[in-house]
Amino acid sequence: MSESIFLLFSHKLTDSQIEELKSNGITRFVYLPSGLQILWSNVPPDLGELKGYLKPIIEWLKNNAKSGDWVLVQGDFGAVFTVVDFCFYNGLVPVYATTRRLSIEGIEGDALLKLSRFDHAVFRKYERWQE
Repeated sequence: MSESIFLLFSHKLTDSQIEELKSNGITRFVYLPSGLQILWSNVPPDLGELKGYLKPIIEWLKNNAKSGDWVLVQGDFGAVFTVVDFCFYNGLVPVYATTRRLSIEGIEGDALLKLSRFDHAVFRKYERWQE
């Protein structure tokens, strides 16, 4: 079992997320360096392909993660797919956070207001489809 998780997402972990990860044996939390975090959080929507854009992040994973390490991957759908695919081919364990959503709606004058609260549920491993 790995003790490290590499964090490719645009937020900081919550206390409940940290506790869950620790209960799974994770003791080392590795955030992206600031330059790579900016890259990950700002994937240009007009790029035709992402491999070149994501190369610095892939190289960072290659140089820092080892087989069995977890990688939390959330963000732009295409970037997520590419990094998760890389993880599968390199023995890393890609995961994502699931949430419970509570929505409250109300009316204020002529406006409809909606408040959504998201609470962490669990980390789920990405799975490959195999029959």
